[in-house]
Amino acid sequence: MEMESQNLGHIHPLVFNEEQSHETKKAKCSRCGEKCAEAPSKIDHPYHHHHPLVLLPESPYGGSCYCDFSYKRCDFFVYHCSCGLDFHIKCALFTLNISEQKLQELNHIATKDPSVFLEDGNEELENAVCFGCWLPLGESRYFSVACGFNLHIKCAELPHEINHPFHKEHPLVLQFNIKRFSCKICGETRHMGFLYCCSACTFALHIKCAEQPTLTCQETQHEEFVYCCSTCNFSLHTDCAFLPPIMKDKIHQHPFTLFQGQPSFVCACGLEGNYIAYICSTCNLMIHTKCISIPPIIRVRRHYHPIYHNYFISENESKIRDCSFCDVEVNIDYGSYYCLRCNFIAHVKCATKYRDRYYIIEAKDIAGKHDDDLGVNPITCVIEQNEGGEMTRIKHFSHAHDLILSDNVMENDITCDGCMLLILDSFYCCSLQCNFFLHKACAKSPRKKHLWFHGCQELHILVVGFLFKCSICEYDCGGFSYKCNKFNVHICLQCSVIDYRTKHPGHQHPILYNRNQHGRCNGCGETWRSQFSCKHCHFNLDFDCSRLPLSTRHKRHEHPPALTYHEGNDYPKYHYCDLCEKERDPNLWFYHCAICEFSAHPNCVLAIYLFIKPGSMYKGKDHPHPLTFVWKPYRYIVCGKCSEPCEALVLECAEPTCNYVVHWKDVRPPSFGFTSPVELYKAEADAITHDG
Repeated sequence: MEMESQNLGHIHPLVFNEEQSHETKKAKCSRCGEKCAEAPSKIDHPYHHHHPLVLLPESPYGGSCYCDFSYKRCDFFVYHCSCGLDFHIKCALFTLNISEQKLQELNHIATKDPSVFLEDGNEELENAVCFGCWLPLGESRYFSVACGFNLHIKCAELPHEINHPFHKEHPLVLQFNIKRFSCKICGETRHMGFLYCCSACTFALHIKCAEQPTLTCQETQHEEFVYCCSTCNFSLHTDCAFLPPIMKDKIHQHPFTLFQGQPSFVCACGLEGNYIAYICSTCNLMIHTKCISIPPIIRVRRHYHPIYHNYFISENESKIRDCSFCDVEVNIDYGSYYCLRCNFIAHVKCATKYRDRYYIIEAKDIAGKHDDDLGVNPITCVIEQNEGGEMTRIKHFSHAHDLILSDNVMENDITCDGCMLLILDSFYCCSLQCNFFLHKACAKSPRKKHLWFHGCQELHILVVGFLFKCSICEYDCGGFSYKCNKFNVHICLQCSVIDYRTKHPGHQHPILYNRNQHGRCNGCGETWRSQFSCKHCHFNLDFDCSRLPLSTRHKRHEHPPALTYHEGNDYPKYHYCDLCEKERDPNLWFYHCAICEFSAHPNCVLAIYLFIKPGSMYKGKDHPHPLTFVWKPYRYIVCGKCSEPCEALVLECAEPTCNYVVHWKDVRPPSFGFTSPVELYKAEADAITHDG
């Protein structure tokens, strides 16, 4: 039977020949020397999940190349990856069967027992190494070297994924050793074969190193001297070799006794252990040797109150069981850090992972210190309430007149004097109609606040009356700000309200900020190393996208466009920005007006001076009169400083007889920045003091 096939990389059609003549018996496959006509043109290989491997008829470089797995020369067909990797066709297909656990496909290959063949003085075997672990092939059972693929049977049966005590954050996945990682245990860099790695953390272990028993304290330290038994591959740091037989913990009522067996146990820190430990027989409690010194009380950046180390927490005490750092459930039967007042809980390993991010606190320094610091009320007096108890008339520290609750959202844009964003719901306004407005939430912003993302852990003070550059989002702002007195920086209200655990309208699940979450943001499509993530699905959101206004204004659009999370129209002509007229990704967030079918990139919509309220006044040195921020939608007025046309937010002289107009960028003080705010001009004699 003859059958014409695809050309399989050859310029002429190939014909299937079922009968073997004398000539065909001597013929060799032009791909590998065996039957390879059924080799797929592309492989999504589990050992290289970043990109597909594409079958090429010859080396992509011209001439020959070398396989990045076996270091064999490839003269003919090569599986090539766009990231510069090349694999011999046999190596790619052989390892594919292994990765998919299709070992039955390899039954035709004989396996050998090294004890038999070494006795025969097999020189080829003595010099051969396993392509997987790059250790001598004769160490254990292997596939016959006659097949041209050197591999231990045990390396073909390696688990695809392991959990290792040296890298508790993520599983380690078996991969081709193509990124030139150095092993975290032996420190050596090997350029071929397999390794277990975590791509997100660039953590890698050689096959043999991953199988080694862990040390007593389960830490690898590059000490000059260690005690070791070379026969058993057992090592002790000098400190671990002389552990005291009895230890007294600061917070546990019973002494701990050194237990020198080798049991598998779960320490009070919540991590597993499998070597020497300290044990409290009374409480049936085992802990790592290093966990004796866990500080009993610490403060972390994510929480203002001190948190206490507990060996056990009752079910009635903790409502939230998810760690405030990694979002993984905390097993309350083991140790954790906990704040009963705020229901804050964290794994010991997470709370103490970075030494510069927590502070050890002595019990004598705590009494009464943190009780009254937080939540100083900005509402100095409640004058009236409705039947439901809602405050309808109040006095607020930021304004000289009473504020009254209103539901009258007018058609004209109303901007909140606190966060500088549009008001689209009920709000507080000045009883004397002096153009002062606050969102209900902004009116309740506390006078002192702990900001988890700021390096200084002192309380930030709510201040008003400044033009400032926010040290987080870097926008010029004119609303309320939280001031750090230690570093003299201001943080805008919009940034200050973002908590490390939050619920965003753009996603159905809560998200938690993870400083080690490397990946693509679902909002902007950029890749970040630290961002909010969802433990239920593959959703990431960087800090900038998390603070995007839900609605905003733009000088070239009549209605306020709303932040939109997915494109509902599949027609390609709608996938363009109406401002920059460039194509936009329909899977990324954008601003949209349903009335006008207006759509635009967030960066195109958000003007650089969006967070300065029109009507605010500034008194600089470049003009004798106070200047008022105003919106100029058209370019028919010329700047008095640079002579360029003025549009969007500009400064206009407050004197009716003076026609001076200038760009803010042209009169912005050279020193204006994170630590150099300027005061807004107050015309009223009874202006509020700037520090509240």
